[in-house]
Order: sequence, then C-alpha cells, then structure tokens
Amino acid sequence: GNHTQSEFILLGITDTPWAQAPLFGLFLLIYVVTLVGNIGLMVLVWVAPSLHTPMYFFLTHLSLADICYSTVISPKMLTDLLFGNKTISWAGCMTQFHLFALFVTAECHLLAAMAYDRHVAICHPLSYVTAVSPRACWQLVAWSYLVASLSALIYTGCTFGGSFCGLRHVDHFFCDASPVLRLACSDTHGSEVAIFALAAANGLGTSMVILLSYGRVLHTVLGMRSAPSRARAFHTCASHLASVSVFYGTLFFMYLQPASRHGSQDKVASVFYTVVSPMLNPFIYSLRNKEVKAALEK
Repeated sequence: GNHTQSEFILLGITDTPWAQAPLFGLFLLIYVVTLVGNIGLMVLVWVAPSLHTPMYFFLTHLSLADICYSTVISPKMLTDLLFGNKTISWAGCMTQFHLFALFVTAECHLLAAMAYDRHVAICHPLSYVTAVSPRACWQLVAWSYLVASLSALIYTGCTFGGSFCGLRHVDHFFCDASPVLRLACSDTHGSEVAIFALAAANGLGTSMVILLSYGRVLHTVLGMRSAPSRARAFHTCASHLASVSVFYGTLFFMYLQPASRHGSQDKVASVFYTVVSPMLNPFIYSLRNKEVKAALEK
C-alpha cells in the first residue's frame, strides 16, 4: 500500500532468505567474469594487429552486446538480492526491457553474421576477401543493430502500451514481456501475437542462417583429406554450436510458447541467456583459439 501506481515490484529469483546471500555471491562472480572476459577480448582485438579479421570484428560486437544486456539485468538483480529493495519505476522497467530486447536481438543477428563468415571462410576461401570485406562487415553489423532497434521498439510498445492496475508484482528478476503482460488490465492477445510473431521472425530466421551455414561447413570439413584439419574444424564447430544451442534453446523456450504455459521454470531458463551465456561466449568463441593465445602471449 506504500507503493505508488508508477512502480513495479520485482519478486526476484527466490523469496527464501537463506538462499539470497549465496545467489548474490554466485551472480556477482559471474557478472565480474563476464565483464573481464568480454572487455578483455575487445581490448585484445583492438591492440593486436593479427586479430584484425572479420571473425574477431564480429566477436567484438558480440562481446559488446553481451556486456550491455548483462549490465541491463545483473546490477539490478544483485542489488535486489543484497538489499531486498525490489521496486522499480515504470520508466525504469520499460527502459530495462527495451535495452534487453535490443541487445539480445542484436546478438541473434551477430551470431548469424559470424556463422556466415565461417561458411564463406571454409567453403569459399577464394572469394572470402571480397564477400566479407570491411564494408560488408560494417553493413552486417549495422543491419543487426537496425533490426534490433526496430524490433525492440515494437516489443516495448506491445508490452507497455496497455493499462496496468492492481498489485504490480512482476514474478521475475527483471522486467520481461510475459510477466509484465500478466499485470495488464486491457486485452493483451494482440500484443502477445505480435511479440510471438516478431520473436519467431528474428529467432527462427537467424537460427536457420546459422544451421545452414554450419551444415555447409560440416559438409566441406567431411571432404577434407587431412585428419588434423577435420578435427580442428569439428572442434570449433562443436564449441560454437554448443553456445548457440544454449542461447537459442532458452530463448525459444521463453518466447515461442503460449503465454498460458509460462511458469516458475521461466526464471531458470532466463538465467542461462541473461547471465550464463554472456560469461561463456568469450571462452567458447575465442580464448581457445590459437590466434588469441598467440596475441595474448605477445
């Protein structure tokens, strides 16, 4: 009764008092590793001439997206766990969701651009310089952010465009579309359909590019005569596909199912793509590569 109608209350990951301190320590460690890993990778690519290639150019933007959407979520979640102040203003809630949607959508398109880069490099090496030129790289990145910006505007308008009444208890640790829409007084069917359709277009479209690209890569790798070359290529593809599977699997679970099927398991799935995936990406995509190890040694 002490909260104004311009505020939401995030119920958080758990309301069990004894679990909040361990979760705070765990998520703080993950967030610090995320920042150090991604910022370190970006700096390394900038200062090492040997890494001035299209693949690492896309990786710097992937790291930037990871830093941004992790920072949109983690600090607020950590302060809620530490101090128990789980209120967030209407404007803050809308801004958090908008930025989250923007950078997650941008990451989907950046992952597709990276898969296309690997496809051209392995399957069409003679045309790689022209197909993935610096201009083409900037165009792919600009397209990723443009589509993400327009999509985020639509997601945000559909989620916060209605009216809210009663207790504004968001059953989540951040302002996501499904738990916010449950609080709306007005009919949300149209908004849910629009969000589902746009999420399907972004998610399925980019995932198909990734699967087709890596399918062609694997087909080319199987035709290699050198066993060590095949092993290296399979190792790289397996690592990348593992990361993509975790990211897209949890996204599809969250956004490509009817609103009536959402429940408490959503929080567990959300942790993977908002907290865990940004931490793992620098290690999976780069720090196991010989080029990065050589640049670090120099």
